[in-house]
Amino acid sequence: MNKVKTSSEKSVSANSRTKSLLSQLEKINLDSVLGEADNARYVTSKILHLVQSQEKTRKEMTSKGSTGIEVILSTLENTKDPQTILNILNILIEIVSVGGGRRANVLVTKGGTQILLQLLLTASKDCPPNEELMVLLHTLLAKIGPKDKKIGMKARINGALNISLNLVKQNLQNHRLLLPCLQVLRVYSSNSVNAVSLGKNGVVELLFKIIGPFTKRNTSLMKVALDTLAALLKSKTNARRAVDRGYVQLLLTIYIDWHRHDSRHRYMLIRKGVLQCIRSVANIKLGRKAFIDANGMKILYNTSQECLAVRTLDPLVNTSSLIMRKCFPKNRLPLPTIKSAFHFQLPVIPASGPVAQLYSLPPDVDDVVDESDDNDDAETESEVETENDDDKDQHFKNDDIETDINKLKPREELGRPIEELKMYEHFFPELSENFQKYDLISKEPKPFVPDANLGGPIVVPTAGEEHSAEAKQSTKGIALKESNPLLTEEYNRRPTFLELPKKDSIKDSGLHYQNDQRNLLPSCQCLSQEIVKGLDRISLQNNGKNDQYYVTGCVIKKESRTSLTPLPCNKPCEHVSPCGSSLLEGSPVQLGKLCCTGVDSEEEDSRSSSSGEQVVLEVSDVSPVHDCDLYIEMVKTTKSVPEYSEMAYPDYFGHIPPPFKEPILERPYGVQRTKIFQDIERLIHQNDIIDQVVYDLDNTSCSAPKKAGVLKFNSKFESGNLRKVIQIRKNEYDLILNSDINSNHYHQWFYFEVSGMKTGVGYRFNIINCEKSNSQFNYGMQPLMYSVQEALNSRPCWTRVGTDICYYKNHFSRSSIAAGGQKGKSYYTITFTVTFQHKDDVCYFAYHYPYTYSTLKMHLQKLESMHNPQQIYFRQDILCETLAGNSCPLVTITAMPESNYYEHISQFRNRPYIFLSARVHPGETNASWVMKGTLEYLMSNNPSAQCLRESYIFKIIPMLNPDGVINGNHRCSLSGEDLNRQWQNPNPDLHPTIYHAKGLLQYLAAIKRLPLVYCDYHGHSRKKNVFMYGCSIKETMRHTNVNAASCDLVEDPGYRVLPKILSQTAPAFCMGSCSFVVEKSKESTARVVVWREIGVQRSYTMESTLCGCDRGKYKGLQIGTRELEEMGAKFCVGLLRLKRMASPLEYNLPSGLLDIENELIESSCKVTSPTTYVLDEDEPRFLEEIDYSAESNDDQETELADNMGDYEAPDQEDGLSDSDSTRTLVS
Repeated sequence: MNKVKTSSEKSVSANSRTKSLLSQLEKINLDSVLGEADNARYVTSKILHLVQSQEKTRKEMTSKGSTGIEVILSTLENTKDPQTILNILNILIEIVSVGGGRRANVLVTKGGTQILLQLLLTASKDCPPNEELMVLLHTLLAKIGPKDKKIGMKARINGALNISLNLVKQNLQNHRLLLPCLQVLRVYSSNSVNAVSLGKNGVVELLFKIIGPFTKRNTSLMKVALDTLAALLKSKTNARRAVDRGYVQLLLTIYIDWHRHDSRHRYMLIRKGVLQCIRSVANIKLGRKAFIDANGMKILYNTSQECLAVRTLDPLVNTSSLIMRKCFPKNRLPLPTIKSAFHFQLPVIPASGPVAQLYSLPPDVDDVVDESDDNDDAETESEVETENDDDKDQHFKNDDIETDINKLKPREELGRPIEELKMYEHFFPELSENFQKYDLISKEPKPFVPDANLGGPIVVPTAGEEHSAEAKQSTKGIALKESNPLLTEEYNRRPTFLELPKKDSIKDSGLHYQNDQRNLLPSCQCLSQEIVKGLDRISLQNNGKNDQYYVTGCVIKKESRTSLTPLPCNKPCEHVSPCGSSLLEGSPVQLGKLCCTGVDSEEEDSRSSSSGEQVVLEVSDVSPVHDCDLYIEMVKTTKSVPEYSEMAYPDYFGHIPPPFKEPILERPYGVQRTKIFQDIERLIHQNDIIDQVVYDLDNTSCSAPKKAGVLKFNSKFESGNLRKVIQIRKNEYDLILNSDINSNHYHQWFYFEVSGMKTGVGYRFNIINCEKSNSQFNYGMQPLMYSVQEALNSRPCWTRVGTDICYYKNHFSRSSIAAGGQKGKSYYTITFTVTFQHKDDVCYFAYHYPYTYSTLKMHLQKLESMHNPQQIYFRQDILCETLAGNSCPLVTITAMPESNYYEHISQFRNRPYIFLSARVHPGETNASWVMKGTLEYLMSNNPSAQCLRESYIFKIIPMLNPDGVINGNHRCSLSGEDLNRQWQNPNPDLHPTIYHAKGLLQYLAAIKRLPLVYCDYHGHSRKKNVFMYGCSIKETMRHTNVNAASCDLVEDPGYRVLPKILSQTAPAFCMGSCSFVVEKSKESTARVVVWREIGVQRSYTMESTLCGCDRGKYKGLQIGTRELEEMGAKFCVGLLRLKRMASPLEYNLPSGLLDIENELIESSCKVTSPTTYVLDEDEPRFLEEIDYSAESNDDQETELADNMGDYEAPDQEDGLSDSDSTRTLVS
């Protein structure tokens, strides 16, 4: 106890001692009496002793409210005594040496920089200058300089810059003084004007006298000299000077020498310093050329390979990787044009914008790349001092936030005359229907009766079963055009396809096709002879007697268009999705591949003994709304620009969610680095590259490779997107995606077919022309694969596949035309490796779960045929036709009135509206799966669903962009524009679906029937979970410098209720990711326009992740269709709770229903944060350093760790989803 007391007394004594000494020093400053110099010397020496011996003293002097630093600096400024000055400098060095940058910041804010620079100027006038004083001054300036952003400008104006420079020149052998002077020059060089000035004064040449080959002497000085040189070489002027003097070759020689001799890796920082100098020089075109000419690529590649085995050398490997990526020659994409391979002539050309620029380009312009893209260094370097650099960081976050209160206040303007809006009256018959023709006496819920053909199991015969003559006669419409000898020859060696009919109506709508014979030519795909084995056809036949569906093979006779000779299949098909009772009639439909794919010989032998058995697939395993025959009928009426004549098997068979969980993939350490080095090997070992085109939409004469072991590709089907494939190595392929039609960018969505694979082989696929700067592929997301072989084995599902997945910047350059005027922008690569389970399988790969327009039509028709019309009011209208002539469905769902009595009809008509839309962006297929969940829930016989229908009238546009979906676009419609940026002023000729969707809402506003909720379903490519964006004036103003309270705003917080409900009911929903801020870049989106112009307070964008969840029930799992459909259903449950909360008195729920609803509320999904915008990264940082900034024209040094976040620059905003908002920190 006594010891503790003694320690406490000593502490108090030390604190009081420090305060006493500071008080004495302050008094000395005020008195300025002669003879006080000795006292000041004595007091400062005592303070120095305390500071050196006690951390508490250092803390006390820099603590909040302390005047210790002010007293010390005041003494330093006023005293003339050399020893006092030295004491004070040592005090300050001790204070800032420990405690991080906070103490240095205190010194800067108290004006310490200016005082020290003035002292340096005064001391330099002594002849010779006091060496000890100069060492201490420069040491202190080097420590506090990085915390003062304007120290470079201050030093130049003060004259201190030249003082330090002269000291370096005069003391090259005096390492004690040279070291701190170089440290200060490094700090000064962060200012571009200073760097140029120092370069002109020969500092670059001076530093090369200090650095040199391997030595164990003066390594600290070597390290500082290299750091200073790297800072100076960031200036283009200095970099050019270094190139002109041959220093690039010298730096490489020095690096090799240190690499060879530093066998125990003790001098890694020096080796990294040399690399940083090379990296700085590589910022200019001349530097990159000098690096290539000096064989730098091979040198750094070889040294990096030798460092890979030692984890501590990763900084060297990563820096070498950055240099090689930067110096890798920028290549053009191997395409004739970056515009889409398909052309659609617009009825009206926009007056301005990217589409207008596209149409105005001369036909002979090379739009893939131009010379200006490689950062021409001829332009003079800007040497203008930027005084407001430190202010930029404060304001860039808010640049996109709308600050004009008048623009934020909802206007609720119709925008169109009421007479014109009356054209939409016929879309609302429920408001005038009297139901006198209906028998609505019974109030009991009607039973939910599905189609009769779904009542029993589906029996699929094996290959050895014989088929009756009725089966032969029931097959209709499979024909071969006799006029095409190519087809006849092709049928002898490859599976034939069902053909889609020619649609003349498409031509009438103004479509232009590059190849009028496209529908007549066979696919360049073909299956091996081992699989085909004489089988040319699979057809689905209906046996009306026992509702069994047979899979058979058949050969088409050249002399007959309709007569077919069935042949047995070489293996049983164990799964076929349930089909409707009617078969194809009229013109046939073409399937993309033979269903009966090959199996290994062992599998064939094992199956041959049971050739007479039947495999039963229970109907409960199959989605009740998928009908493969009906899907074919829907495909026939779908109009595509390429006039697709094939159909993808996943869309035909359907998809059943796999029974197993698919966890978010753990990223292997160093995977990106490995892939980048493999890319670099292409330049170093060019003879190892095959470089063979195996698929090309631009070259109609390109045929499928006949060489064994080469994969075959195809994407000529609805929603397909793959433009070109180049074989790089034996099992590696570069894939190029097609641009959106009438556009020259938006490459992200992919959907293609692969065949001809072997088992046990890892195939690497590189999609090389992606545009977004980051992707969830870097955070555990995997692409999707669908195996036809697995589908035939009763597992028809999309599954997450792929290893060694990463997304990184590559060496292919975008032209300034494609990059919106920016020069030197690079494309990005998605790379993944897949090992196939079945030999010669047919597999499909997709960015996300495909959901085609034909699938939507099939689902809507099935829902309509399966519902009980006495219980559910279901109506499907055609809102309008798209540019290509496809219909845009509009669905109305509500409950039928209890009777045709007046009060029941009145209740029916006065139900509030809920307006939903989805799939305005074709690549966001998850939005369609969420919409599917919503539609199926609304049409179900669930008691909650019935209550929901009795509460609301749902107006739903499930697909706002049918043309984009059909043609495999990622973001745009056929107009080449993002339809979710056209809501302010939609053009009826170019944006008909948006124009008329807005018209419906304007009509509801005109008749005073505003929807209670508007929600647009979207997908998010860079964040996890499901979340919402809404609109709030107050929350928007809170993120700006405007005080919302001063605006006299009265805002109903009801816009937050639905998201909060969903955070409790939906496991995948995350309230913490929601935002209610209105951005300038989003002012023409559906969410903002419906809120601002139509006046719907609860106007939302609901974003669903493409990857998975990082919290709640699904934490650590990739999202699937089951979870997406559940989200759609839980959205409906949320609307039911919203209704109850909005009108608790009139809304009396049955007690049983309340129990059901309460069971759906899961407490595990809590609101994680009251904030809306989050500045922090959505993802954890990688163990390996990831950098996306290796642009050829990147001048600024960016720390690797700063480039690992899931963040995209605001200048790319218009190319992103409505959800891809600029992240802003909540104050």
